[in-house]
Amino acid sequence: MLSQRQLFLDHLGQTSDFPLMLEIERARGVYMYSAEGKRYLDLISGIGVSNVGHRHPKVLQAIQDQLDHYLHLMVYGELVQSPQVQLAEALAKTLPDPLNACFLVNSGSEAIEGALKLAKRYTERPNLVSCLNAYHGSSHGALSVSGSEQFKQGYRPLLPGVSHIRFNHPEDFTHINEQTAAVVVETVQGEAGVQVADDSYFQALREHCDKVGALLILDEIQAGFGRTGTFWAFEPYGVVPDILVAAKGMGGGMPIGAFIASPEIMQVLKNNPILGHITTFGGHPVSAAASLATLHVIQEEKLLEQVSDKARLITERLQHPAIRGIRQRGLMMAVEFESFDILKPVIDRAIELGVLTDWFLYCDNAMRVAPPLTIQENELGEACGIILQAIDDVLVEA
Repeated sequence: MLSQRQLFLDHLGQTSDFPLMLEIERARGVYMYSAEGKRYLDLISGIGVSNVGHRHPKVLQAIQDQLDHYLHLMVYGELVQSPQVQLAEALAKTLPDPLNACFLVNSGSEAIEGALKLAKRYTERPNLVSCLNAYHGSSHGALSVSGSEQFKQGYRPLLPGVSHIRFNHPEDFTHINEQTAAVVVETVQGEAGVQVADDSYFQALREHCDKVGALLILDEIQAGFGRTGTFWAFEPYGVVPDILVAAKGMGGGMPIGAFIASPEIMQVLKNNPILGHITTFGGHPVSAAASLATLHVIQEEKLLEQVSDKARLITERLQHPAIRGIRQRGLMMAVEFESFDILKPVIDRAIELGVLTDWFLYCDNAMRVAPPLTIQENELGEACGIILQAIDDVLVEA
């Protein structure tokens, strides 16, 4: 009989020639467990997904409660489904006016696609502007506004009318003009290795978009739902986007995404054409119930208030001559090494020792550190100790 690993290679579409090939049997909290019982501390939250940890009891209970009522009923937007309604209301309460209209989808890429369509439909303009080294997803539209030619060159032609500017460079705003439907920007650039803008950048961007009539789309697929220490990463900047995009940590481990706008902007999807954006499974009731429970866990367990101290603990403990620096916004962190040739063996050794980390798509000399917001001090200490040991082990072998 073939092993699970061999069946994985034989029958699942692969994304690289070197998958991690860890066979996980169960997970809870910050830990995942292999079929052999080996424990791995998940220091990347399933790439920004498990903000409240794996299988949080309140998320599981919300899922179970919804299973007792119904699963899929009808395509999105036709029937009044309590999980969707309650989630949309709860999201609106976390946001400033006029961000009161939420369109639920299945993923971050889909949310970006919907946001781009919405911006073009509302403004009736043809062009889009995004940032170099941005990552917004892998579908055609999302890939078009992503900012790495390496990941796009094999799939051209992509969307026309897309131009790119440098993140945190206001002098590039001249590319945003009266033909621009929207500027789509990650509030914190994730796959570029946690790049954080100056405090004045987003205010200047907001002012320029208003000046030329372009919409501002903020992508918080990675940075939202408490990852940076505020519920939404844009809050400290004192700006309000026209469209906000969320996913990943939104679902507590279930697939869901959303683009959120004012009712005035969102209503254009209702006509010319009717059903201007549709989805069969978007806002699936089980995912919506899990998302609402996740939101409540973040609030009720006061996880936002703990982010700063936990991030400080990591930066204090991850001190080593091989570490060149740590970029961070809350618990969204990039630990920089000299090169990928040093980092990759460290990541591999850390996995052998029981800590799962990763690198970034556009920054392969930095280690991704983004633990569940629920991680405790002793677990952080364990993870940091293992990373330091992994560095020492690699440098000794070198």
